[in-house]
Amino acid sequence: MLQALDEATVRRWAEACCDALAAHRDEIDRLNVFPVPDSDTGTNLLATMRAASDAVRRHAEGTGLGAVLAVLARGALIGARGNSGVILSQVLRGLAETVGNGAAATGAVLRDALRRADELATAAVSDPVPGTVLSVLHAAADGAHDSTSDSLGDVLAAAAAAAARALDETPRQLAVLARAGVVDAGGRGLVVLLEVLHGVVTGHPVDRGTADPGVPARGAPALRATREAGSNEYDYEVMYLLDGSDDDRVAALRSELGGVGDCVAVVGSGAGPDQMWNVHVHCTDIGAAIESGVRAGRPHRITVIRFDDQTAEAAADARFVTENTVLAMVVGDGTAELFRGEGALTAPGTSTLGELLAVLAGSRARHVTMLPGAGAATPVAEAAAEQARDAGQDVVVVPTASPVQALAALAVHDPARRPGDDVVAMAEAAAATRRGELTVAISEALTWVGRCQLGDILGMIDDEVVLIEAEPLAAARGLLELMLSSGGELVTVLLGRDAPEGVAGGLAEHLRAVHPEVELAVYTGGQPRNILQVGVE
Repeated sequence: MLQALDEATVRRWAEACCDALAAHRDEIDRLNVFPVPDSDTGTNLLATMRAASDAVRRHAEGTGLGAVLAVLARGALIGARGNSGVILSQVLRGLAETVGNGAAATGAVLRDALRRADELATAAVSDPVPGTVLSVLHAAADGAHDSTSDSLGDVLAAAAAAAARALDETPRQLAVLARAGVVDAGGRGLVVLLEVLHGVVTGHPVDRGTADPGVPARGAPALRATREAGSNEYDYEVMYLLDGSDDDRVAALRSELGGVGDCVAVVGSGAGPDQMWNVHVHCTDIGAAIESGVRAGRPHRITVIRFDDQTAEAAADARFVTENTVLAMVVGDGTAELFRGEGALTAPGTSTLGELLAVLAGSRARHVTMLPGAGAATPVAEAAAEQARDAGQDVVVVPTASPVQALAALAVHDPARRPGDDVVAMAEAAAATRRGELTVAISEALTWVGRCQLGDILGMIDDEVVLIEAEPLAAARGLLELMLSSGGELVTVLLGRDAPEGVAGGLAEHLRAVHPEVELAVYTGGQPRNILQVGVE
């Protein structure tokens, strides 16, 4: 177990936080009822952490712990989304400022870092409210301070456990949470981040001692809760970055915004030549909020969100309980089992338009990537995707002309990635996979490589006949040689229903002898009409 944080650990933590927040995004979004039930706290925390992590990824390695934490904090400040993102940026700033003093990031230093984060976050908010992420952060700092051990892992465990207990108390501190039957969304996000840091440092999940908080389904009271703490009077969230200012003018800005709206948070990057602030307010007069920023310095990257649009969108999306999934059209029981084992939904390759629409609706996923797995299935998949999009579900078809291309696409699917980026990655993987198959000639015919007779074994690449053999194993070897002639690292073979015994073993022996550097994966697909399908990546 680590006794002190180092640069590599912080980099791993940043990536792991993104993964964890992506996994918990829907849960945290559904908890979001205060101050506005706009179901975006999980999304905002994830976007903020991704901005911070991306900044660290772009930063050169080997610059040291303090430098990386400073980059992490500044990335969060610049990319902060919503009130929760603004608070997160100050948590990271507290870590950066404390460790940036040159002390080794031991358990004792972490105590000071959490206390500094607590101070910065509380000072950033014009009207701190009990029962929010601020209460959870304060409890985490107290828990770290009360730990009787100086071990980094023990201090983190104490902080995470105290934060979890404080999270469970938030409904008793804030009436709107109690009425909705939820805990505070921002506080839940902070607990996730602390538990992830503990896991990265120790290699073990923190023992909370209690179950995770219950989360209402979309459309439950959490979504229907009325706005509290004055936000029912305001229609917009205004955010912007501010530079060219100073502490006195920022203090005046914070006071001035308090007269314009509520949920005012003005946070800074700390002293330095590139000092910058992130400004957040809920208001009705957008112009007044921006003009206040002009008087204080130079506002830029101005963002305005209308709350009614968000709450209406959330209500309209009550049917979705999953963010991102894959639907593969398959032929053969073994193929279906293979795809389901990799986490995909499946539908028969012969599905009608109506059957596909039923599967898409039943998925209850906001974003669905469809893998037709055969050229003949693509038109009906495209038609289903178009109708689903018209009904408000984001469905995209990734061109896959064979199940081996669909498998290659599924192998790079990442449900935590932005859906658009995920589709691009899957499409690139499918396109980079050369496809071939062995089938049996059903009649005499003239092909590009000569005349075939009924019962001959035909080797095909991209639907063109490239060899004719009398024996399946010889045909399989010849097909592999042709497909590997332009290179390849991984060969995937999907055995058909009529594949003769011994073909898989013969191919494995051939590759070991001729192409020992090539990896082979063989699966039983059970598909009719071909002996096997081959993919080369």
